[in-house]
Amino acid sequence: MGTTNEMGTKQEIDEAEMKVGTVDPSYEEEARMARRVLFKMDTRILPVLALLFLCSFLDRTNVGNAKIIGLETDLGISNLQYNQGLAVFYATYIASEIPSNLVLKKVSPKIWLPLLTVVWGTVTMCLGFVRDFGSFFGVRAVLGFTEGGLLPGMVLYLSMLYTRQEMALRIGIFYTAASLSGAFGGLLARGLSAIAPRGGLEGWRWIFIIEGLITVAAGLIAYLLLPTSLATAPFLNPEEREFAIQRIQGVLPSSNSERFNTAIEQEERFKWSEVYRGVFNVQVWLTATAYLAILTGLYSFGLFLPTIVNDLHITSDANQTQLWSVIPYAVATPITILIAFISDRLKLRGVVMLVTLPIAIAGYAGIANVASAPARFGMTCLMSIGMYCSVPCILVWNSNNSAGHYKRATTSALQLAVANCAGFIATFIYPNTDGPLYHRGHTIVLSFMVFAWFAILANVLYCRKINRDKRDGKYAQFEGSGDDRDPSFMMIL
Repeated sequence: MGTTNEMGTKQEIDEAEMKVGTVDPSYEEEARMARRVLFKMDTRILPVLALLFLCSFLDRTNVGNAKIIGLETDLGISNLQYNQGLAVFYATYIASEIPSNLVLKKVSPKIWLPLLTVVWGTVTMCLGFVRDFGSFFGVRAVLGFTEGGLLPGMVLYLSMLYTRQEMALRIGIFYTAASLSGAFGGLLARGLSAIAPRGGLEGWRWIFIIEGLITVAAGLIAYLLLPTSLATAPFLNPEEREFAIQRIQGVLPSSNSERFNTAIEQEERFKWSEVYRGVFNVQVWLTATAYLAILTGLYSFGLFLPTIVNDLHITSDANQTQLWSVIPYAVATPITILIAFISDRLKLRGVVMLVTLPIAIAGYAGIANVASAPARFGMTCLMSIGMYCSVPCILVWNSNNSAGHYKRATTSALQLAVANCAGFIATFIYPNTDGPLYHRGHTIVLSFMVFAWFAILANVLYCRKINRDKRDGKYAQFEGSGDDRDPSFMMIL
């Protein structure tokens, strides 16, 4: 009997050892297919979106480069009028975000995103021909209205193509275009300012004209390359298209079951109740106000970094200052991608930001209280790293935790509409009279960074409570709803 038991035990051990390390061939093939499809999507879609976002940030911040090489003097405008021109841009930018996102599904991303790009690129070129405060103010107002729909539209578009756990890295990749735009913008501004005067136009005018032309070209390229949906993506063969659709719907073992139900979303019709559900959502207000705080730093950084660096007197030449302003952006770019990758791997958003934001807090605390020019320049690198690394996480967090197309469209756009109010604050906190130390401006942004940290902590705790309530059966009545109230739809922390 003992021998039989020993033989049985040995057989069970052998079978267990055979199972360990054995990979299900069908699952392995599915994983290979997923890698192939993702590679094609990443290499065909993300570079195009990065190009559009690069142009967006160039056209949003090039006015800062133009300022230090003569814009105010040539137009005969005061520093207050300059700031008013910046503020009206954000007013119209904010007003266009939610309507643009609600229109996107009807028009299709392939048409809407490139159309916005071509129009705002044309408006940017017009900035090269303004002659006084009135024309500067008017063109900036139109520019904000045409550009406002791009970022919420891109976030919504990506949420139709990728699973929740893949979004941060993808947004991180195209969002690095924002930090690259600071580097590229400084280099481009340096080169374009050197060609002046040509055709009777000053160097700062050529910055707007050439960058506007680049933006129009980018919009045309996007129209040719962006797919309307996975079902029509020309870079996927029929088998890959079917696989990609099944994967995004969460019906394959390799896809995540927590993915929102795209099959229901495709048939979803517009209802005001979904807009209401998006507007009166605790998460969107916590993340929106935190994002507003971060953008206050980010926008003021983009608009006034050349001025801040110029007042450090590292170099006596304003054109050389353009080159120095490249460094903080260049440092932030690879780190932003790394943090986005870690965020996806850990399946965490807010928790990651609780680690990255203190880097920016340290940077602003340092630059506001030290006098050494080299040390203060080093602080600009910390400011850049902390803020840019946090943005992909907060930008994708609401989309990750919202299901139902129109609710997600509303929360994504509303978060950005609230956050972009930072533009009003950012344009007025670094007046020329506060130079060269700008203690007040740095202290204001420092306060916003601290607020952002606590708002993100509150949202992490709130999401954790929702998940606990779902596990305790408090959302049982929403089972099978196909939206974020479903008990199987767990919030990402």
